[in-house]
Amino acid sequence: MFKRILIANRGEIAVRIIRACRELGIETVAVYSTADANALHVQLATLAVCIGPAKAAQSYLNQTAILTAAIESGCEAIHPGYGFLSENDEFADLCTQCGLTFIGPSGDVIRRMGNKSAARSLMIEAGVPVVPGSDGVLQNAEQALEVAQRIGYPVLLKASAGGGGRGMRRVFSAEELPAAFASAQAEAVACFGNGSMYLEKLVLSPRHIEFQIMADRHGHVVHLGERDCSVQRKNQKLMEESPSRALTPALRQAMGEAAVKAAQCCGYEGAGTIEFVLAPDGNYYFIEMNTRIQVEHPVTEMVTGQDLVKEQIRVAAGLPLSFTQDDIKLNGHSIEVRINAEDPTKNFAPMPGKTEFVHFPGGCGVRVDSALYTGYELPPFYDSMVAKLIVHAPTRLAAIRRMRRVLEEFIVEGYPTSAELAHLILYHPDFLKGDYCTSFIEENLEQLLEWMEKGCRFDTQEEA
Repeated sequence: MFKRILIANRGEIAVRIIRACRELGIETVAVYSTADANALHVQLATLAVCIGPAKAAQSYLNQTAILTAAIESGCEAIHPGYGFLSENDEFADLCTQCGLTFIGPSGDVIRRMGNKSAARSLMIEAGVPVVPGSDGVLQNAEQALEVAQRIGYPVLLKASAGGGGRGMRRVFSAEELPAAFASAQAEAVACFGNGSMYLEKLVLSPRHIEFQIMADRHGHVVHLGERDCSVQRKNQKLMEESPSRALTPALRQAMGEAAVKAAQCCGYEGAGTIEFVLAPDGNYYFIEMNTRIQVEHPVTEMVTGQDLVKEQIRVAAGLPLSFTQDDIKLNGHSIEVRINAEDPTKNFAPMPGKTEFVHFPGGCGVRVDSALYTGYELPPFYDSMVAKLIVHAPTRLAAIRRMRRVLEEFIVEGYPTSAELAHLILYHPDFLKGDYCTSFIEENLEQLLEWMEKGCRFDTQEEA
């Protein structure tokens, strides 16, 4: 087992990894920008090293500075968390070249699965269902028009190197496609330095279902059930739950087996997520693989009882998985709500500031992952997520009621957050019935904002 690990990240995920290392008896090295000098992960780590100024490009994306910090501080491994360098194949290769273990898959696997068009081709070869679309990268808008005409509108343009909804455009007619192609490609170049595009049939009113997998270097691959991530805005997830109301036991088994097959076909090692869209007719299709730990991994931990970050570290150290597929049972129901420092009434504009006061909820079946503390100045340079609230209960309705209570106890003073909006979602009839898809926020935002303006409160007896 490793003796010292550098965490190449910040915020709540850095704190999460430090806690796992602490319980494993592993020392930690935190890296931080000048804007994060007083951050919680800096205070909790065994050692902390400043790697640059506030801008991520000069600090958390500065590969040379991070690798130098790891070597000089005597680390044996680097955990990248999520975001930043977590899916950077070059960084994974450099870690290996420097004699450091990258806690994640190899650079070669990241390259294959990170390029969405290449991953799509690999899944087709492995027999994993994929959405009808282009066979590979599109050369230009004219070729996109030919493919779209063949498979029929609406279609979805996607950047091969994309993520987080960037470089993605919905197209409903041939007239829209050329401009959409140019716009998506320009965004892809700006965000990822790669303008490669491909095209898929747009599945209308889908559920976004992802399966957590874990694999070791000894050939063992296990899935840990699904997460329903359909409550999202502009392809950014706001709320996740496990298990999904949309899956029957038979469908869960089929999708789980497909997820394992997807990981096996690329020689995967570590924690990963196979993402599917589930169509209203019950057909499911692979859309991409995330080659890292996910923001929403706690809901899987709550329903399976497995610590995914500890397992990541064990696998990276060369140990076999500590569980088999037969050991994985989904117990009860878990919901996660992401709390962002933003104002939903102002088009979700980020609202960083000083945390004048913060109170975290507690009680049975409650978990809070956050790097906030009273007096902490929230930097304006990074993602606006400030906390994740996670609950577990025997049933879905009990989990919903618990999360409502948790959101009512959660207090942050100093800037607006998305907590009130999340609280109202938990009362929406369609969410209560589990009858929602990825367009849920888009279709109901006006009503939800109206409820916010009126300060609506609801009677829980209506659910009975």
